[in-house]
Amino acid sequence: MFQHSDANPEEVKCLMKSTFYTQRQHVNQGKSIKCLREEWPFWFHDLGMSVHFKELTGIDLKETFTRNLDLKGKRLLDYMTTVCVNKSKKFLQNYARLQRMRGPQSGCSDDVIEMLLLLLSYFDEKEESMFFHVEDTCLAEEVQLEQVPLTPTVIVCGQSCYSSTRYMLSLDRNLTNTNISSFISALCLLFGSYYCFNIHYPSELASTLEFLQRCFFSINPEKGTKVENKNSKRRLNVNPRVLTLIQELSDHEWR
Repeated sequence: MFQHSDANPEEVKCLMKSTFYTQRQHVNQGKSIKCLREEWPFWFHDLGMSVHFKELTGIDLKETFTRNLDLKGKRLLDYMTTVCVNKSKKFLQNYARLQRMRGPQSGCSDDVIEMLLLLLSYFDEKEESMFFHVEDTCLAEEVQLEQVPLTPTVIVCGQSCYSSTRYMLSLDRNLTNTNISSFISALCLLFGSYYCFNIHYPSELASTLEFLQRCFFSINPEKGTKVENKNSKRRLNVNPRVLTLIQELSDHEWR
């Protein structure tokens, strides 16, 4: 069924819903990403992942993100580009670099790219932990996967996220989707993978991912954390840096 590009979306939804319990069993048993992809290739694409994510969390993956983007995106970007640039020289330098990369382009997708890259800069987290760049003509088999992080990573086909028209997704150094046409789809697939496949947030991206989780994907647990625990110290329920940014945004009239 997956081989046919004209697969009926309703059939895909039914298939994903009817096999949800088995999928969870296999994930919880620790089956490899390679095995899961061979068994349920639809799971690694927009529709399949959105069905599984909704069954798992009760939340519409892409719809929730785009709705929160409409509500909060511009205000966050405004805060970053008017307040944060005056607080940190390093942040200002990063902002200037992104402006040069972006050029005169404008549009929702470019704003989302800028917002995410500025979030990474704000939390002092590395872009390379989330993105791996290849040539824009790079074929899937040419990606040097041994250089890609083991954690969910967006492969950017092009010099920058701004100029790229194609993305891929790597999970555990397996290319699970090799033709993602939009940055927003790539970001939602990346985020959804952490939940669908029981993956902890890497400590290198802990703040950015938790901020996205709480503010753009509307997942606000009172207890627990998705961040990998590298030591036995007691973990805080909410990352203090994330809490600080949320409070600062509220003061910046974030409604």
